[in-house]
Amino acid sequence: MATKRKRRKRRRSPGQHPVAPAPKPAPRPRADEPPPPPWGSFPLSEIAVFVGVVLLVAGFFVPPPQGFVMIAVGLVIGSLAGLELSVREHFGGYRSHTLVLSAAVGVPIFGVLFAATMVPVPICLAAGAVAFGGSAWLFTQAFRRRSGGAPFRLRG
Repeated sequence: MATKRKRRKRRRSPGQHPVAPAPKPAPRPRADEPPPPPWGSFPLSEIAVFVGVVLLVAGFFVPPPQGFVMIAVGLVIGSLAGLELSVREHFGGYRSHTLVLSAAVGVPIFGVLFAATMVPVPICLAAGAVAFGGSAWLFTQAFRRRSGGAPFRLRG
């Protein structure tokens, strides 16, 4: 025959409280999936690319002053959509976009110096190259931290 055991409730001391379970961290995407956008499933990047392409194409059929502006705005909107994806994938440790992100730093520095100042062209090029190289090093270090040490990661 099995004997019955009586369970006794432990009395807690007055200063002792039950331990609450630790909160679960947010689910991380798998290593073979790109990081999700912060706005969820809304296709913001795709809409921006579509608007950019429409403005770009329409700009070719509009007379020069407005047509050039439409082409420029279409290029900027499409580029920003691509840059957003590059930033998300790079800092998520999914793919390395070091050169794209470094060019997004170095090219505007060269362009502003060239267009808005009287600095000679070789100095503008040197400043853009230094900004490109420095940011490339920083972006590579950031990707290594996020990807677990890999300087780059290629995916099919």
